[in-house]
Amino acid sequence: MDSKAPLTPLNIARRAVKDTDVKIDILYCGISHSDIHTVHNDWGGTKYPSVPGHEIIGRVMETGSGVSKFKVGDLVGVGCLVDSCRTCDSCKDNLEQYCENGAVGTYNGKDKDLGGHTFGGYSETIVVEEAFVLRIPENIDIKATAPLLCAGITTWSPLRHWNIKKGDKVGVIGLGGLGHMGVKFANALGAHVVMITTSESKSADAKKLGAHEVLISKDTAAMKQYSRSFDFLLNTVPVKHDLNPYIRLLKRDTTMCLVGAIEPLEDMHGGLLITGRKNIAGSLIGGIKETQEMLDFCGEHNIVCDIETINIQDVNKAYERVMNADIKYRFVIDMKSLKES
Repeated sequence: MDSKAPLTPLNIARRAVKDTDVKIDILYCGISHSDIHTVHNDWGGTKYPSVPGHEIIGRVMETGSGVSKFKVGDLVGVGCLVDSCRTCDSCKDNLEQYCENGAVGTYNGKDKDLGGHTFGGYSETIVVEEAFVLRIPENIDIKATAPLLCAGITTWSPLRHWNIKKGDKVGVIGLGGLGHMGVKFANALGAHVVMITTSESKSADAKKLGAHEVLISKDTAAMKQYSRSFDFLLNTVPVKHDLNPYIRLLKRDTTMCLVGAIEPLEDMHGGLLITGRKNIAGSLIGGIKETQEMLDFCGEHNIVCDIETINIQDVNKAYERVMNADIKYRFVIDMKSLKES
């Protein structure tokens, strides 16, 4: 496999279950835009053959002798991480995603047991250490929980870090896989939610998802009207864009957090920050503790992702549709289709 090749079947090995390991029968796996970037080597550093998938939902099929949190039959999930050093300041603060010695990704990470690199959830089973396995609420749509493990935690973590609460005015920039979850979470946290989008056609969807208002960012008069009115902006736009119009929307001493664009951005005018003591920040998924808190919150509030389920045989078509923004809002692979093929 290389960056130009379509995904094709591959036989892979999983390690034998160790004392603290959990072996999982994979039921569903979401498709993240990160999967596509990795497969296409858009960020560089992809190791081939690549098996993507870090939005994994399944049932425990075997546990090691030292496992205490899970038993056979439990509904569990695995997100973007399967290991970290456990000893650095970030890990000690339950922020494994910022591990200073390098967190291990669910795919394309360093496999310390078998050598080579890790393989993700587009597969029948996976073996993961207990500390990186998450408990999934049984009361919500199981397949629609899969993208919570990436799109969900990517938007939940900054909303919690910046302490979004009832009465705050929150703008969510961009309505896609990340943005639709940002709207749902901000609404459930009690904020007044404004969806900020370039496309007027997305207004109805945004309101169904929980946005109280929709602001069309191409409308200069409307943008001016909303100037200096937001307590927080969650920017989910996944590509290079101009931040300056959005900075103008922030109140003094408030923050716009970027979660989508992992690439160079357009030039930013420092004066817009200086004159209002405003902040531009970034955020990357969440640690295991915070991810479990998010899942528990979703169980309590019946929050899941809006998805379309596909068979593994249609994964390449799904990739094309994601790149063409032709999905509301995430694809999830029914892994039964792999086992039956």
